[in-house]
Parts: sequence; structure tokens; C-alpha cells
Amino acid sequence: MFENVTFDIPKASVPRYIDTLQQISPEILLVDRIISPVWYIIGFIGNPLSAAIWFGKNNRKNSSAVYQGILAIVNIYFLIVHFIMELNYAWGIQLYASDGACETFSVFLMIPQYLSPMLVLAFTIERYIAVCHPFQKKKFCTVKRALMVSTGMFIISAGLSSVQAYLWDYDDKIKLCAFLSFGDRNFEKIWTLITEILHFLLIPLCVLIFNILVIVEIRKIDARDTTRRYSGHSGSATTTSTVTLLSVSFYFICTLLPASIVYAMQSLLPHGNQMSVDKMVLDPTWRKYFQYLMIRKVVEEICLSNQACYFFIYYLTGSLFRKRVHSMCCISPCCRKKSKAELSNEYAFAMYSPVASKDLNANSQEETMISM
Repeated sequence: MFENVTFDIPKASVPRYIDTLQQISPEILLVDRIISPVWYIIGFIGNPLSAAIWFGKNNRKNSSAVYQGILAIVNIYFLIVHFIMELNYAWGIQLYASDGACETFSVFLMIPQYLSPMLVLAFTIERYIAVCHPFQKKKFCTVKRALMVSTGMFIISAGLSSVQAYLWDYDDKIKLCAFLSFGDRNFEKIWTLITEILHFLLIPLCVLIFNILVIVEIRKIDARDTTRRYSGHSGSATTTSTVTLLSVSFYFICTLLPASIVYAMQSLLPHGNQMSVDKMVLDPTWRKYFQYLMIRKVVEEICLSNQACYFFIYYLTGSLFRKRVHSMCCISPCCRKKSKAELSNEYAFAMYSPVASKDLNANSQEETMISM
């Protein structure tokens, strides 16, 4: 959904995209140049730390950690390609302004945008199976299956992204990678509508539904099983898991849906007639369009935090995740005193919470992973 901006103005004598914005709406460029670097700094620090923890030796048998670790890597990849795109659109440094490079970059830019929501849905469904259907956990919640599902989702994402090679091409007249400067506009509108609805609307709604089901089940278990917890720790683990679950779910939805909506709106908004830049400033249709671009840019910059800030959710809601971060960074006196074995045992314990199954008798429990 980043970045699709076109101008229907005479191409033979028009300045580049960035020069046009500088003359008509320079605040759009300022939003890009000020906010994006903040998310890059946060994301390039937080995502590698998250990936290191999820892929650490304590999580080698944790299938949910596979999804979350891959998600952190995908977010790093997205921030890199987004940075390259920002160099082009915000600073005028064109690294893919040539035939072939334009289409290829457009494909690479969309892959993580399709893949990230699917990864969130995958570990949400896995968590739902583990909590609500614990007897199916050993069958479906395995590291091997998580790797297979992640590979399949990558292939699907790459296939969907390949359409971008048709929708984008390098326009030599304006020296810019342009969105559908030739081709079927109806196809673009239909494709955008279908992919936005399926991928950026239905998936977040599914994530929300599965998370609600998990939370309801955990609350039922807490209500009927308060007297059968291991040394009082499982209640804390369950509470932590519930808070993390809610935080990740709503943050994911709140940062994905708005960006999807403003992106889809572009195909519905009319452009002004072809005219010079000086006339565009006075044209009411173009002025409304640039107002939309400003709103869209602010929304997109806020939603870009989705690729940068999961680390803070894990850190604030997961006590054992915090301990691992402190251990890696050695910023806490306690972590220096604790042995690696102690931290490993604590982390392994926190990743599992005794969840009572409805089908078990009063003296038995199913130990089910519900993530941090």
C-alpha cells in the first residue's frame, strides 16, 4: 500500500514528483522526512533484538516463536525497502529509476506487506488451537509445521506481489517509476479493491475474532480452575499472555486498517485535468487531491510504526521477554548475577501455562503453550 501516487499532467515538461510536491504541498515531504527516520531507528534496533530472542535456544521447540521471529525479520526487510522508497519520494535520490529495476522493486516492496498480516494470522490461529483445542496442539503446533506454513505464505505473498510488475513501469519522460502509466485502469481498480479487502480487511478481522475466542477461553479456565495452578505462577503467566495477546491484536488492527482504507480511496478520488504546476495550485480538484495526499501520508506514517514497535509490546507485557533483553544487553544488575541456566529455566516455564481442557477430568490438566 506504499507508495501509489500519480499525476495526470503533461509529461514532457513537468518537474519530477518531488519537485511538484515542493511547489504545491511541501508539508507532505516534511512528514516523510521527519517521521519515517524515527521508525527506522526504532525498528532497526527493536526488530533484531526481537528476532534474536524468538530464535534463541530457549525457543527452538516453540512454534509460535518461529512465526514471531520471522515476523521480526520481515519487518526489518520492509523497513529497508521502505527506506529505499523514501529516498526516492522524499529526498529525490532515485535508486530504482530504470527499466526493470522499477518493476522489480515494486514487487519486493509488496512482499512484506502481504506476508506480515499472514504471519500474524498464523500464530494467532496456532495460539487458538493450543488454548481452545489442546489435544490438537501436538499435531498442528510444531516447529516443522510453522516453517512449512511460513514458506507457503511467502510463496503466496510473492505470487500476489508479482502483479505489481504489471502495474508499475519506468517513465523515461518524467524520470520516475510511475504507477500504471499504460495499461488497464479498470484492472488496477479491481485488483486493488480485491487485495485490500481480502488481505488488509478480512485478515485483521479474523485475527480479532480468534483472539477474542482465546481470551474468552482463558477467562473460563481461570474462573473454574483457580485452585489448580502450579505454585501461583500460572495465573501470572496467563494474565501476561492475555495482555500481550490483546495488545498485539489491537495494535496490529489499528495500524493496518487505516492505511488500507486511505490507500484504497485513491482509486476512487478524481484527478484534475492535465495542466501545468502553477495551474494545479489553483485548481479545486487538484487541491482536494493534495489534501487527501496529506491525510494519507500522516496516516501511513503513523501506521508505519507497525513494522517498528512490536518490540515494545513484547517488552512491556512480557516479564520474561524483558529479562532476556536485560540479559542480552546487560543493563540490569540482576541479569548479571543470574546464571544462563536459571534464565533458560524461567523462560521455558513462562512459555508454558497449565491450561485445563474441558475434556479432562478434575485431576488432570493439559499443559498448553499460549505464548508470552
